[in-house]
Amino acid sequence: MTILLIGGQGQVGFQLQRSLANIAALHVTARQDLDLSDINAIRSLVSEVKPQLIVNAAAYTAVDKAEDETELARQINAIAPEVLAAQAKLLGIPLVQYSTDYVFDGCKDSPWLETDTTGPLSHYGQTKLEGEQAIIASGCDHLIFRTSWVYDRRGHNFLNTMLRLAEEREQLNIVDDQVGTPTWSRHIADVTAQALAQAHKNESFWLENSGIYHLSAAGKTTWKGFAEAIFKYAEQDGRHVPKVTGIPTSEYPTPAKRPLNSLMDNSKLKEHFGLQLPDWQQSLQWVLQS
Repeated sequence: MTILLIGGQGQVGFQLQRSLANIAALHVTARQDLDLSDINAIRSLVSEVKPQLIVNAAAYTAVDKAEDETELARQINAIAPEVLAAQAKLLGIPLVQYSTDYVFDGCKDSPWLETDTTGPLSHYGQTKLEGEQAIIASGCDHLIFRTSWVYDRRGHNFLNTMLRLAEEREQLNIVDDQVGTPTWSRHIADVTAQALAQAHKNESFWLENSGIYHLSAAGKTTWKGFAEAIFKYAEQDGRHVPKVTGIPTSEYPTPAKRPLNSLMDNSKLKEHFGLQLPDWQQSLQWVLQS
């Protein structure tokens, strides 16, 4: 089987190269290889590669910049998935897409279910939701994985920002009233590969399992709690760590509004695939001490 992996140099895409290599031959594209704002380029690529499955790990993820670069964010997060879904439907092949907890407004007190009403607060969240909707409307076989607070030791993310600031600051003020679950990109990639391995063995897989799935680590924390855990493990390695003070969202205004509750219920993932992620603190420890 040949898989077309789009966005192969991003946090999730890089890990997918390792995970998917065990189950398929990969044709990998990175940002410099494919302009996702060029519809004809996307169609030409799919036509040229003739994959048996498409995995789209590319996304516009600059949440605050998306409030200004609205059209670029929509091109990458909504229109590109729509084109990929149309090509997948035309070829009769499945599409795997990644989405976000930011499709919700954060007003629920309990973890979000796949069936809950969406209500994005930011343009980023809105464009990711539009991408989901376009894929579903296309009628192609699909898996849409919503994940949250993604991090890795490579790329631009909260983990690497905290490690950098730890070297520069004696004190940090971190938001402490937004709740969610940090999720390691390697585990996202591994779950994807394991689900697709099941698809390879089950002829009715797509009929039974096409849909949206929440895919995040177990447990919960705040951004302050995430930062404190990062510094705890960093300090064990002899690194300098700053003092952390919790502040409310109101004291840290950003162009894009974030949901206060990003917790997602992963029961559907376990029910359909028998898969679940470890607690976020265990994963973070693996990342920082490996």
